[in-house]
This record gives sequence, C-alpha cells and structure tokens, in this order.
Amino acid sequence: MISKVAVIGAGTMGNGIAHLFALHGFTVNLVDVDSSKTRQAVDTIAANLERQVAKGTITAEQKKNTLNLIAPTTELTTGISGVDLIIEAATENEDIKKSIFRQLDQQAAASCILATNTSSISIASLAAVTGRPSRVIGMHFMNPVPVMKLVEVIRGRHTDPEVTDEIVSLSRKMDKIPCVVNDYPGFIANRILMPMLNESITALQDGVAGVREIDTIMKLGMAHPMGPLQLADFIGLDVCLAILNVLHEGLGKPHYIAAPLLVTMVQAGELGKKSGKGFYLYGAGLNELTVNPRFEGGDNT
Repeated sequence: MISKVAVIGAGTMGNGIAHLFALHGFTVNLVDVDSSKTRQAVDTIAANLERQVAKGTITAEQKKNTLNLIAPTTELTTGISGVDLIIEAATENEDIKKSIFRQLDQQAAASCILATNTSSISIASLAAVTGRPSRVIGMHFMNPVPVMKLVEVIRGRHTDPEVTDEIVSLSRKMDKIPCVVNDYPGFIANRILMPMLNESITALQDGVAGVREIDTIMKLGMAHPMGPLQLADFIGLDVCLAILNVLHEGLGKPHYIAAPLLVTMVQAGELGKKSGKGFYLYGAGLNELTVNPRFEGGDNT
C-alpha cells in the first residue's frame, strides 16, 4: 500500500502534485536540486491552500496538516528513502528524465513504483534505463493539479498490470478520474490537443484572425473553457514546442511540425504566462487577457 511519496521537481507540476498528495494524507518528500525552488514551491502550496480555505473547500486545520506532511529537500538519497512511489516531474526533456530514472533505479527500494508526469515522452524509453521496467508507469496530471480531475495513466510495454491497477486505485482515492492509455507519443491528451494549438498559432501567423478572435471563436463556438492561444500560454510555449517535436519525431506526420511563429517565440524567450509574455501579457497591473502588442496591427510573424 502506498503511504509515502516523493516528488522529483518543485516546479509548477511538482508543487501541484505534492499539494494533492499531502492534502489527501500522504507524506510527501519534495525534491529539487535548487533549494530556492523548494522554498518557492512550499510558499505556492501555502498560498493555494489558503485560497481553498477562503473558498470553504478545506479548513484551516486541513491546510496546517497538509503543509506539515510536505518535507522539501535538495538531497535525492534522503528524499526517496523509504518511499513507496516516486513521481518524476522534471522538465519535458527525455535526456534529463532518463538521467533521473537511472538515479532513482539505483537508489530507490526495489518495491518502489517509479512514475513520470511526462506529457509526451515514451514510458518504455524511460523504463529501459532501469532494472525494473515492470514498475515504471506514467501519471500525467493536468494543470492545475489540485483542481483538474483527470489523470492520464500510461502503461508501458512492460508495466505490470498490478502496478497499473494500484495507480488507478490511488488516483481514485485522491478524487481524480484515471483514464488508462497505451504508450504512444503524446498518448491521448496531447496527441489530440497539440495539433489544435499548433493550427491556432498557424492561423494567427497567416493573418486569418487575431489572438482575441481565435480564442473567442473556440470558447463560444466550441464550448472550450479557455481559448487555444491562452491555453498554450498557460502550458508554456516551450513545453508545447517540446511536445510537438516528440510527436513529429515519433509519428512522422506533417501536422505535428511546429508553426514557425511558435519556434520564433520560444527562441525569443516569449514562453507564455511563466515568462510574462506570450500571445498575451501577464504581470502586476495587467488584465490577464491583455493581447501582446506584437500581434496588434497585423504583424503576426
């Protein structure tokens, strides 16, 4: 039975996963090589919990107990000692993830399940660098983790069915809805989502319509809660580009070739909400849906 968890990576997804598990009574070690990131992650979790208290969805006592269950650390060996499940939530880069999985395999208990929060990278490729491919699985959480119901559970070629069942059961215990899929590039969520985001960027690039118009059409016409360009900003344009590259490399279809505008924006450091600038501008004193002036006046290149 899983009772103690380690989360590797204290970024947006990592802190959200730690928040979720601790809120549901699991002891969580939050591991990152950068101590400033673990401190920032705990501050973010505390602020998000306080919002839940203000909304009445949890009590002040639950907030206190949740924070007490999270132990930040920069030491991998300490962080994964005695845990039943490790969830890797590092950047969406296959080489980085493989390096982490090699270390986890060497240092974690033989019974420990190794999960990855990857949104596109092959589970089999990560499992192959370990000596326990039957205990490697994907747990693709959606952002923001405490709010979004879906967990895309990805079984690798050699994942033990009992491991899959255990992760499905665990997801349900945390009030999530798990959907089990097989190990193909992009799985289901991003195999379908990324071409839509990419085509929206191409339409903007071609001057078919503006940022606000594209997002409004998809929200009002297709009942999407968020427009595709705003969603791309929210995910991170660098993450979108990385996923499209994985999809194109793995599936070879032309509709996965990233729009030149997306590539240029990432090269320029315009990564969306996390950098303060993407298709919209973000920051203190700005309306969240302030269109980037770069796209005003028809200059969409």
